[in-house]
Amino acid sequence: MSDLQQQVQEAADRLVESGAERGLQVAVYRDGIQVVDVVAGVADPGTGRPVTADTPFYNFSIGKGATATVAHVLAERGLFGYDTPVAELWPEFGRHGKQGVTVRHVLSHTAGVPGVPLDTTPEDVCDWDKMVAALEDAELWWEPGTKVGYHAYTFGFLVGEIVRRVTGKPISQVLLEDVAGPLGVADELYFGMPETEHHRLARLEDAPVDPAAWGEMPADLPMFKAGPLTLMPTAELGNRADYLSSDIPAGGKTSARAIARMYAALLGEVDGTRLISPERLREVTAVASSGVDEVFGMPTTWGLGYGIGGPGSTAEASPTVFGVPGAGGSAAWADTATGTAFALTKNRLTNDFAAASLIGGIVTSA
Repeated sequence: MSDLQQQVQEAADRLVESGAERGLQVAVYRDGIQVVDVVAGVADPGTGRPVTADTPFYNFSIGKGATATVAHVLAERGLFGYDTPVAELWPEFGRHGKQGVTVRHVLSHTAGVPGVPLDTTPEDVCDWDKMVAALEDAELWWEPGTKVGYHAYTFGFLVGEIVRRVTGKPISQVLLEDVAGPLGVADELYFGMPETEHHRLARLEDAPVDPAAWGEMPADLPMFKAGPLTLMPTAELGNRADYLSSDIPAGGKTSARAIARMYAALLGEVDGTRLISPERLREVTAVASSGVDEVFGMPTTWGLGYGIGGPGSTAEASPTVFGVPGAGGSAAWADTATGTAFALTKNRLTNDFAAASLIGGIVTSA
């Protein structure tokens, strides 16, 4: 056992033993080789089923990294450019002044359509055609490219419909054929996951949260206008069979090693597979947008589909780190300076990234 593997295993075990976490996975790749493969705790508290390296977790927003990666693989093949207007690929989207939205705007969270209708239900989110129609009818919150704001749900459907329009296939199929399959993780990285595979998933649970924290938020916070509270990330939502089976590429079902392997294959070759060219990697990890987030109100910096900056860090402090964390505390990222790819997946949904920051810090120090 390597020293780093041992350090990460001990840290993961302490998190579970303390009760801070229920079950988790950590995977690290360096220059295309997996150097950390750690599991701890239970995948299903009800049965005691342990976490294994191939256990998929439903991870809010970590899937956005895979969504962006699919887009870049297709752009690499010349199916569209980043400055291609979305309406050129998807004419119905151009309604209500949205004809100026480009693929670049979508990937950098500057498209100006961050919200879903406030009467949207979880069942609606599982209906691809209904969500696409809502985006076609959406009106701009701002002129595309002039502001940045997290497109929590709409990012996945925007990119997913672009993918469907240029390939004729659902994004889950393209993910399988062009990313997960070539990387050998077809049974560990999904958008829509077949119900026959749900028994393999980790079961999510909510960590205790102080309700007073919500009371301190201003009632006019834009996030409350971007979608109903029934779509906020909770264990109940993430354990729904229809959510797990549906293509909702704002999130994903993945093991830590699968999503870390994907990031490693963006950085370079992994067992002979490289997803995009070095030139494209430089382009998609350069800062594309930054400013105060119009939805959540905090400073934010984006490349093309990936946030810039490490867990617990900033774009200024970690400009070579790119990735997407997920509500509940999971995270996945890569560092172009060190050739390192990292992922931590877990089933206890917390309101911070303490575990990812702690273990990510161990990895970075090493």
